[in-house]
Parts: sequence; structure tokens; C-alpha cells
Amino acid sequence: MERTAIVTGAGSGIGRAVVEGLLAEGADVAFCARSADSVAAAQAELSADGSIAFGTAVDVSDAAALNDWVAHSAEALGSIDGVVANVSALSGDWRSSIEVDLMGTIGLVDAALPHLLATGAGSIVTISSVSGREIDVFAGSYGSVKAAIIHYTQGLAHQLAGKGVRANTVSPGNTYFPGGVWPSIERDDPELFKASLDLNPTGRMATAQEVANAVVFLSSSAVASFITGTNLLVDGALTRGVQF
Repeated sequence: MERTAIVTGAGSGIGRAVVEGLLAEGADVAFCARSADSVAAAQAELSADGSIAFGTAVDVSDAAALNDWVAHSAEALGSIDGVVANVSALSGDWRSSIEVDLMGTIGLVDAALPHLLATGAGSIVTISSVSGREIDVFAGSYGSVKAAIIHYTQGLAHQLAGKGVRANTVSPGNTYFPGGVWPSIERDDPELFKASLDLNPTGRMATAQEVANAVVFLSSSAVASFITGTNLLVDGALTRGVQF
């Protein structure tokens, strides 16, 4: 496991589970989310057992704020060995999807890359979606931007392989957790929820922890040292396309 890591979008859900997983493996973690209240609550809970977890309220679409957070995180942690870009506007709006999902990911990597290169064995994990691989109910800005993240990360993998930095993507399928999009759909549009649930051959949706497990695996230079440029689906066989 990397010694230090930074994680965006970690106030709840997948991001929060990623932080928990990294801490459990012994990493020190700096994390951010947009809501100051969720950050404060998460930090109190995550550090209750003595784990080192620094939380900050950051809007990743604000490039200056994102750069400052990365710099302060590197100073607080002493280094940045791993980066997890887990942020999404969860919007059908093109501008917000591009500014938050895509540019938030690129801005994070750009700011952290000098620190990753300094380690000689850094890791980048971006969070995309099965919607970036197949046309589904989230086609449009969300799916298009998530596809762009996969392409961007694959490019990073090739550009950075000779410099000791790995880059991979995790693409979750439908993931159910309190405060997430699927409980809202279950409440407000039960027909869409049922139709989406019926697409899952397992009969259920993923948990945030199941997605986080994949992120923690790919983040580890011990067990995933020769894995770079992959897009790991965590979807319970939801998608039907064959990956070659």
C-alpha cells in the first residue's frame, strides 16, 4: 500500500469508503469534499481510532483552490504517493460535468504529479462509470465525460509508465449507498429504479465498499505493481460488452 494518498469527493459514498480502505491498509490520507459539514463529520469519525486523515472542504472546479489543497496535503502528509480522483457533479448539464468530473480529475492529477514523480512509484486511480463504456440511462454529458476519463487515464498510463507512476480507472456499475443517487431514484422514480435493478444479474447493486476495494487494490504498489492502463469494471456483470 502507498504510504500517503489524497482522495477527492470523499465526504460520503465511494470516496468515503476509499478513505476507510486506505486507512485500514496503513496509509495516511488527505481527503476533500464540497460540503464543509460532511468533511468535518467524516474527519471526526475517520480519525477517532488514531488514523491520520485530514479533511478539507474544496470545490474541485475551482482550480486555484484545488492546487492549494494538493500543496497543503503534500505538506501535511510529507509526500503524496497515491491519488484517487473520485468526484462527480452527477449532472446532466454539460458544463458542470466537464468542469467537475473531467477538469476536476485532470486538475488533481496535474497538481499532484510532481509529488508522484518524486516517489518513483506513484499511483493514480480515476473513477469513471459503466456509463462511460455503454449507452444507458445516463447517456449524454455524464456518460461522455466518464468515457473521456477512461481515455485520459489510459494516456497517462503510457506517458508515465517509464517514470514509475501507474494510472488506472475503476468503473463502478450501479452503486447503492445512503445519500447516493440510487436511493433518490428509488424514492422518486420507482419504475426507473426497478428497471435498473433488473439489469443487474446478481439481483442487487454494488456497495460503496465493494467499489472501494478495487480502488485500494489498484492503489497498492505491493499487489498491483505491474497493473497500469486498465479499466477495472466493478459491476456484477451488469455490462454486456466483451473486453479484449
